[in-house]
Parts: sequence; C-alpha cells; structure tokens
Amino acid sequence: MSDAVVLLSGGLDSYTAAAIAQAEGFRLFALTVRYGQRHVREIEAARAVAARLGVEQHVEFDVDLSVFGGSSLTTSAPVPKNRPLDTPDIPSTYVPARNTVFLSLALAWAETLGAGDIVIGVNALDYSGYPDCRPEFIAAFERLAALATARGVGGGTFRVHAPLLTLGKADIIRTGQALGLDSGLTHSCYDPGPAGRPCGQCDSCVLRAAGFAQASIADPLLSRYSGPDSD
Repeated sequence: MSDAVVLLSGGLDSYTAAAIAQAEGFRLFALTVRYGQRHVREIEAARAVAARLGVEQHVEFDVDLSVFGGSSLTTSAPVPKNRPLDTPDIPSTYVPARNTVFLSLALAWAETLGAGDIVIGVNALDYSGYPDCRPEFIAAFERLAALATARGVGGGTFRVHAPLLTLGKADIIRTGQALGLDSGLTHSCYDPGPAGRPCGQCDSCVLRAAGFAQASIADPLLSRYSGPDSD
C-alpha cells in the first residue's frame, strides 16, 4: 500500500477525490489548510470527512492568505451571488495562488513521508473560472516537483492525482454515491450563515444544487438546515 497526501477542504470534491484514492489502495494523509477563509465551516467538515475516511493522519495547517487580501473569500468584500457561470471572467472568489500554495505544502509533507503521490479535488469543468484548476496547471506542478525536490533530483517522481479533473458535478456526485460517501458531511457554500446554512446563491451553491439535480439525487446536506431556527 502506497502513501498519498490528500488536500482535504471539507468540500464535496476533495472528499470524493480522497475516497477514489483510498479505493485505489492509497493510505491517506490528509492536509487541511486554514488560509484565512471566511467560510471556516469547511474546517469542521474536513474533520468530519477525515474521520469518516479513517485517514492515517490529519494535519490542519495555518497559512493566512488574508494578509494579502485579493479575494472575497479572505476579505469582507461581498461574495458574488446569482452570477452567470458561463462567463470568461475570473470571479472575486478566486484566491491568488491558493492551489499553488496548497500543493507546495502537500509536496513538502509528501517528500517528508517518502510518498510520491498527492491528491487534489480540482475540476476543470465546474471550476468557476479559476486558473489553478486546469489540467495545464496540474501538469506544470508535476514538472516543478521533479525539479525542486531532493526526491526528484534523485530520480524519483511525484504524481498529482486529480481524478475529478474532467468530471461534471453530477458525475462527481454519482461517483461519491457509488463509493458510499455521506455528502451530507461536506460543505460547499462560500458565504454560509452563522450556523453553517448554505446561502444557496453563490457559485459553489449553484453548482452543487445543479449537480444533485442532474444526478437525480437529493442533497442530504439541505435536510440538516431545514428548520426555521438553524441560523
């Protein structure tokens, strides 16, 4: 059994990507990054997901990208709601260099563990315009890893597994269902209420709702916030 470092955000995609890697025989070491995001409910979700997966170790790492600002996820700037998702514009929820930072941290831990595999749940179809969720980025990071590490210089390799890269949200949900995942443990909303209730209007909520509708599966998360006093 090989070891893999998985970037675990607590979202639907990272949970599914981790479960796929686990089903393929990898022993998982989960890394969750507290990057100064306003939607910290996802950290609680990451803990629940890590526990459900039974990972070998779950590390929560602090890198406060809110110091730089530049994103509505790390500042008090409003999160866009009900915007068209088929525009070429990069939305304000893009966090500059976030996945580059995350993969670098995962690379450092993987090399320390003697592992050559990293798992990330990026998706190029439902990626809301983020440039660091594209296949070209993943391939470029693998090349960087080979050049920038002792393992790479010594002839070893690193592979960045992005099993959801070309899947639509409905297919991701169906895959999770087939793997027996409880998607009700996950969190997707960029701008949740005080008790974690999804706003239902941000890009992530809209994509999630469309995916469950297309998959003809009820989102179990919604039943957890069905009461009038949830927030």
